[in-house]
This record gives sequence, C-alpha cells and structure tokens, in this order.
Amino acid sequence: MNLSSFFILVGIVLVAVGISYYHYLYKAKSKSKTILFLAFLRFCSVFTLLLLLWNPLVTATKYEEYKTPLPIIFDNSSSISELKAGEQAQDLYNQLQASKELSSKYAIQYLGVEAECAPLSGLNFTGKQSRLDQAGKQLTLLYRNQSYPSIFITDGNQTAGNDFVYSFDPINPIYPVVLGDTISYFDIKIDQVQANKYAFYQNKFPVEVQLSYNGTQSCSTQLKLMQANKIIHTETVTLQPNQAAQLVSFLVPANALGAQLYQVVVQSAKPEKNSVNNSKKIIVDVLDQRRTIAIVSTSNHPDIAALKRAIEHNGQSKVELVKPADVKSIADYAVVVLYQPTTRFTALFADIKRSKTPYMVVTGMQTDFAFLNQQQSDLTCKMSTQAEEFLPKYTDQFTLFAADDLGFDQFPPLQNPFGTTSVAASTMVLLGAKIQGVDTQQPLLCFGGGVVRSAYLLGENSWKWRMQYHVKNQSYDKYDVFVDKIIQYLASTGSRKSLVVSHERFYNAGEELGITAQYFTKNFEFDENAKLQLQCNNTKTKTTQTLEMLKQASYFKANLEGLAAGNYSFSIKETRSNTTYNGSFEVLDFQIEKQFVNPNRNQLLQLAVQTKGQLYYPAQLNQLIDKLLKDPNYQKIQKEITQKTPVLDWVYLLIFLVFTFALEWFVRKYNGLL
Repeated sequence: MNLSSFFILVGIVLVAVGISYYHYLYKAKSKSKTILFLAFLRFCSVFTLLLLLWNPLVTATKYEEYKTPLPIIFDNSSSISELKAGEQAQDLYNQLQASKELSSKYAIQYLGVEAECAPLSGLNFTGKQSRLDQAGKQLTLLYRNQSYPSIFITDGNQTAGNDFVYSFDPINPIYPVVLGDTISYFDIKIDQVQANKYAFYQNKFPVEVQLSYNGTQSCSTQLKLMQANKIIHTETVTLQPNQAAQLVSFLVPANALGAQLYQVVVQSAKPEKNSVNNSKKIIVDVLDQRRTIAIVSTSNHPDIAALKRAIEHNGQSKVELVKPADVKSIADYAVVVLYQPTTRFTALFADIKRSKTPYMVVTGMQTDFAFLNQQQSDLTCKMSTQAEEFLPKYTDQFTLFAADDLGFDQFPPLQNPFGTTSVAASTMVLLGAKIQGVDTQQPLLCFGGGVVRSAYLLGENSWKWRMQYHVKNQSYDKYDVFVDKIIQYLASTGSRKSLVVSHERFYNAGEELGITAQYFTKNFEFDENAKLQLQCNNTKTKTTQTLEMLKQASYFKANLEGLAAGNYSFSIKETRSNTTYNGSFEVLDFQIEKQFVNPNRNQLLQLAVQTKGQLYYPAQLNQLIDKLLKDPNYQKIQKEITQKTPVLDWVYLLIFLVFTFALEWFVRKYNGLL
C-alpha cells in the first residue's frame, strides 16, 4: 500500500467514526449497550459504503504447482492380442496406475492408439489398424512447446500411416516398452502384393509380390498364384537369412472378363508359428475396352506430363500426345484435351463440333482467348496481357459428379492472364478463383452445359497441384482419382440417371467401407433433401442391415462398419420417388493385424535412440519408473500468480453493507428509536 492510499483509508475510518459518533454519541443522554451497538453498526455501514465508493485495487498473491506432463501411450490394436501380449499390457497398465509416486511427480495422461490416438479409458485390443504415427502427432498437438518424457507401450508393428519413428518430436525422450515375445521364430510373410486395378482382355498384367523372411538358414518355398483352387502361376523362391526382403515379379494372362479374384500363397515344408500371413488376395477388373484420350498441344509443358500420368493412373485410359495438325480422326478419341488453344486449333474445333466429341480446355499465357470465345458459348474471357496468379476455391454446390475437396485452399496458384471471365447460366463451377485471398467470383475449373460435354481449367501450372498433394499425403492416388472423375464425366455420354451410386466391388475386412450416392431432380439438379435408405444383406447368413444415408457436401454417404467377410447385396432407395439402385460387393477375409509373429524391436530401439530415450521390456517397468522419479530434468514448477481485483467485485462486501443497514434498522425499530 502506497502512502496516498494509506491516508485515504485513514480518512475513510475517521469519516465513518465521525458520522457514527455524531448520530449516536454526540449529545446522547445515555450511552447504553444498545446505543454503542448501533454506533458500531453505523460505523461499519459508512466505512463499507465509502470503501466501495473509493473502489481501490486489492493485490492478492497465490502460488500454484505445475507437474511435468507424462503421456503414457498404449497400443490398443488387435495385434497385441494376436501376439499373446494382452495380459502383459494390462499388467503394465495396472502397475502404472498404482504408482502413487509417479502420479505425484508427473501429470499423467493415458492415451490409446489404433487407427487414431485418443484418451484411453481401458484396454480392449480391438483396433483394426495400427497407425502408430498418430501418437506422435497427438503429442505435438497436446503438449506444444513443452518439455516432457513419454512412455510408449507397443509391439511396434505398424499397418498404416507414415513411419512412426519420424513422427515424434526428437527433443522429448520416448521410452518404448516392447510388448510380445522377442524370441525370433521361423516365418515367411507376404508383405505386399501389387497389381493393376484394371487389366485388358487377352493381355497380360504384372504382379509383384514382396516377401520377407525371418530365419537362420536358407529356405526354398513355393510361390503360387491361384484362382478358384486352380494354379495360374507357380515358381520356386530361395530365401536367405541375410536377405530380409525379396521381390518376385511375373505376368498373368487376363483371359476372362469382369472382376477376377486371385490368391497369392507361399508354402514351406517347415512349420511356421503364424501361417495367416502366407496368403493374400487381390482383385483385378478385366476390361474389354480401353479408351484413348488425346492431349493436343503446340508446345511442351510440365502440365501435359502431369495430366498424362493422372489420366493413365487407373489403367482404363491411354493418353496420346499429338499436335493439332496430326489428329487424323477425332472419332478415335473418347475425350480431347486442348492445351492452350490458338488459331492452329481451328480445324480441330470444327471436327469436335461435327463429331460431338467431349473436350477439355486448359488455358494459360499462350492461349488465344479471342479465338476461344468464338469456338464455344460456355464462357466469355476478356483478358489482358498481364499475368496473374489465381488460387483455387472449392465449391460445395457442385453436383455433376461426386468430387471431394482435396485441400484446394492449400494448393499453389495457377497462372493465367488478368481479366474477367463470365459463364453461361448452364455452366457449373467446381473451383472458383481467388487473387491474394480475395474471391473474384470467377471460375477456375468449370463444366459447360451444352450438348457436347466440356470442361475448362483456366490456368497453367496444374502440375504443381499434383506435386503439392503428394508432398502432403505421400501419394498421388486421390488427386489422380479427381482428374479421372473429370475424364469419366466427359467420356460418359449416355443418359443421366437420377440416382448415381459409387462403391467398390471388394473391401478388406476392418477397412472403412463407404458407399456414396447422389440423387438428382428431373432438371438434373442435386436434391439435398432426398431421403436415401440403404439396405444391406449378407447372401449367406441372410442377415439384413438398414440405415439412412447421411448428407455430405454434395452427396450422401453410408458407412458400413464391422461387416464380416462374405458376399453382400445391397439396395439404395429414394423413399419419396421410390427410385432404386441395386448392387453387390464382397468383404474379403484379410485382417492385417494378424500378419505379425514378433514385435518390431528394431524400430522401437531406433525411436528410443533418436529421441535420446531408452528401450525397456515389461519386466523392467520398475526400473523405468525409478528413472523417471530420479530424473532431475523434470521437477514440479511453482508459479506465483498475482491478481489485482477492485473492491466492487467483492460481492460479500455488498452483502455486508446491506446486512449492517438492515440490522441497524431492525434494532432501532425494536427499541422504539424510529
């Protein structure tokens, strides 16, 4: 308290004493106890009132202790129970919860990791996937800019996601505890089978099988490709103990149309602890036709190579790179991509109009926009010679086909001349254009509504989009699927259906099983108020599951989780119009969590070394607890918290003021002094 505040407080006391004295003691005939009590009440009331009117700031200091965070992450996937380590993990969980000293020093949080990483309430080991990298990402989100140790109790076997070793912050130590039997067992495993999703009738398609071997001696095994108990291909593979992985490639003839189910099997004369990982199934859809796409350009550009790779990704399309004068017959192509058209494309545009061939236009700095305006009526471009960069903006209202937002807001800009682009009423926009974050209300990717299907990408350097998506997701797949959907839409010239359903023919057990659908009105507009009901039937057990499809941005989706392996038929019905779609799919009996025979000790050791932690085994849990308790780097932190609050915020003072005034009135009333 400073000197001025002290004098104000003394003044308030003197004023309160003076008023109390004047009202009750000055010229008082008697100074009974009642009078003195009333004088005291008056003093309290006046003092409190003056104090509230002054409203000084009162400083209060308190101390709080903060514990160092200690996240304890348990692998809750089914691979733990498959390795017979479930009881072991439960014992560790119980011991850690029983350690009062550990909880006294650290702020412990239990997390469970399987497909996602979330707070753990109990262990059940039912997770269908092991995405151990999610643990590192979750710790970064929860404890940003903090220093803390972590305990990671897992078998180290990862089935999806990025390498978990590099997903943790190397600044904070990780103490992995290895679950499972670390004794090395003889095992031959099929790690991965790669084959094209599509093949062409009377052609051959490649199959690559990646084998891994755990053993101490050379071993010969029979590798077979089977279809309906018939051997399609067989060969002998010699595995060496110093060669942990081996890649086997061969060609398979596509002699039957439709979806073909194959099974890759490895057989060894020596018994194995786990034979579940000795076989894998693959699906190849054999097609009798292959569409040809032409990319027509007068110059070279990285966009052309990126488009070619994206279109050919699904195996259904073949891309030919040609110049305008080299196009002999436009009828040979299902879709024509016109890259930066100029007057040299005049004859080609005439052929497109005559044959009604679908086309896609990609513009850029070399495009002749006056010529382009003359050749079509879907949009009108008024451009200058100045270059501008346009950022994409995803449009939720697009309904021509089911298109997902790939994170377009984070994509690099496309370059196009600065100007204005107006679209016809029938043109639908999928991606709008922004300049430096400002929406221009102009299209970047749109689709014409004329008799001939058409698409327009108004900007060059879309190759950067494909690279950006790969950098973020370590895969081109979904971006290539996005481009393929554009080509499929353009190439599909048949009549449009009111109920459009998208689904896979085969799913692996434990994976996300999603079916999407779109319902269109008679004017072919997406009906977001449609009521879609899905009924799924197991053809063997005759069990039925019915559920409502939920609306997403521009489509409806149903997630069928927990379906057992088998064949299923399903129907989707729009309940108001009774429009129905019937389909079928198969859930394959492939459980990736059953593929392991040993914990991945090497990667867990690498994680410990990289983060300056230490690897432990379940029997060494007490040693780990002692180390954490004795670690001088992690101590409780005491923080001084100073709060300044005005006296007016003290509610109890107001209550006291009312109480003293009321009590004084009642005493005076009782004693007849009013």
